[in-house]
Amino acid sequence: MFYAILKFIGLIFFRIFLRLEIEGQENIPKKGPLLLACNHISLLDPPVVAAACTRQLHWMAKEELFVPVLGTIYRWLGAFPVKRGTADRAALKHGIEIMQNNEVLAIFPEGTRSKTGALGKAAPGALMMAGKVRATILPTCVIGTDVKRQGKLWPKVKVKFGKPIEFPKEVFVDKDLLTKLTNDMMDSIAALQAGDKVCR
Repeated sequence: MFYAILKFIGLIFFRIFLRLEIEGQENIPKKGPLLLACNHISLLDPPVVAAACTRQLHWMAKEELFVPVLGTIYRWLGAFPVKRGTADRAALKHGIEIMQNNEVLAIFPEGTRSKTGALGKAAPGALMMAGKVRATILPTCVIGTDVKRQGKLWPKVKVKFGKPIEFPKEVFVDKDLLTKLTNDMMDSIAALQAGDKVCR
């Protein structure tokens, strides 16, 4: 309930002050395990994408963000900490459990924010958790949340949800399959990003 209230308030706020536009909500599977994979250009990305998505999101967020007070707010918004640079088994297990419960895990496959706005490479193992559950992958692109780069008093932000990518059901999940699906995912995000002037 609290998440829904925050999401409603956030959606109104972003619609008014960031002129938020949303495309492709019809591509969001209504049920089942889902891995939402999004590019990352600003600290605004998680709340903006959460407001735009029709399902509740659970975010993996760097441990450093979970300071007193703010950490509690992040948890209310569905985030949980992960230790970067290490194999954080507890965080990985929690992420898998989220999808096993037919919920949505949201990640930034690049592993860090882009300083230029350009899409980087996915971190190794970005889809490992989805492979354990054979969760559907939802390529997502956020545009314009790096508001300072726009240099406008009234910035414009957009969230675009791409076509879902399914894990083959009858094929063994190995490194080659994960590499192929990772490339497909990043290509889809790049295609969503292409053509929007605000990205440039």
